[in-house]
Amino acid sequence: MKRGRLEAFSDGVIAIIITIMVLDLKKPTGNNLSDLIPILPHFVSYILSFIYVGIYWNNHHHMLQTVEKIDGSILWANMYLLFWLSLIPFSTAWMGENQFSSAPATIYGIVLFMAAIAYNILQRRIIAKNGKDSVLSKGVGKDLKGKVSIILYAIAIPLAFISKWTSMAIYILVAIWWLIPDKRIEKLLEE
Repeated sequence: MKRGRLEAFSDGVIAIIITIMVLDLKKPTGNNLSDLIPILPHFVSYILSFIYVGIYWNNHHHMLQTVEKIDGSILWANMYLLFWLSLIPFSTAWMGENQFSSAPATIYGIVLFMAAIAYNILQRRIIAKNGKDSVLSKGVGKDLKGKVSIILYAIAIPLAFISKWTSMAIYILVAIWWLIPDKRIEKLLEE
């Protein structure tokens, strides 16, 4: 299988995830700006999730640009990642509708944690198939950013029952960290 088919399928699933999230946004019941206040938590959770899905799409795209060989383990690892990403609309809606309360914020964190684990698995499967000297292997190095993100999610998940706002701050912090572009793979692909 060529990577183009894997990319196209993944792009389609991610586009559907974003579509589901936006369709789940509730419209205000009135015509005043103050009518937006009750739906503000849902809108804020949508923005955060949209950013996360965008980060995954962007990094997934860059990662797949490095791929020369694909096997069944890569296909299944990619499906595993898409499974966890597909749960983002559910956890986003639940968290937003319940004003970021502890249980929904915990589930949101679990989804983010598992998506990060799945991305790491996909990355390792691609490196295993394409070699330690592959562009991806050189580009991610020790993957400190990925490993620290997983640790931060693991801290934020139980923390949601102690301080939901601290937990949410960690989710936001990780998203901001990933928004800072990492040009290593792009530079290696240009060489």
